[in-house]
Amino acid sequence: MDLLRAVMVGPHGTPYHDGLFFFDLQFPGDYPHIPPRAHYHSGGLRLNPNLYACGRVCLSLLGTWPGKECEQWDPKKSTMLQVLVSIQALILNEKPYFNEPGFERAANTNHGEKSSLAYNETAFLYSCRTMLYSLRRPPKHFEDYVAGHFRTRGHAILVACRAYLDNAQVGTAVEGYKGQNEAGSSKGCSKDFKRQLKQLFEDLLMEFTVKGANCKEFLSQKVKVGDATALPKKEDN
Repeated sequence: MDLLRAVMVGPHGTPYHDGLFFFDLQFPGDYPHIPPRAHYHSGGLRLNPNLYACGRVCLSLLGTWPGKECEQWDPKKSTMLQVLVSIQALILNEKPYFNEPGFERAANTNHGEKSSLAYNETAFLYSCRTMLYSLRRPPKHFEDYVAGHFRTRGHAILVACRAYLDNAQVGTAVEGYKGQNEAGSSKGCSKDFKRQLKQLFEDLLMEFTVKGANCKEFLSQKVKVGDATALPKKEDN
């Protein structure tokens, strides 16, 4: 085998939660003496400092980024599983902003944490767009998996979107979220983030419904809002 396609589910507690991220890997003729080559299905989006819009995956283990000797590929010890786990744990993490070289020095500072929250908003928006991309153009041989994943997780994703629109910090929402008093943040999300997320919410709701996800509560709310706006205005005599 010289080709491998892998799908990774975004970890909870991160701006990538419940998303699907696809990677193609090629094993050179002299593998495992050298690391595999990786390509990320980006859909033209750069949602992480280590994942480029062109599909490049920057990781010391892959030899695409400098690193300490213990972080580099070791023909005697390194494995494909290690590569995948490293991508999930080191790249798709809760604060990807600090993956950018030099930015780690700003960790635990007001400026750094504020920038990290803003980056997470963008990362989640791109993650939602990646969901739509995967739903509409699923990678070959993963069509059923994509449909099944979002059929199962669609409701939770929409609940999280609603929480973020209610000012919960990206990555902190849980499935049991019920309303604004559980938002968990007084800082709130940016207006531009909410504006973009509202449209993405509508698009995701449509796609998840088509795939058979449990979207009844959101559809009923949409109908109520539509009925309210459709009521004729009372004219003065």
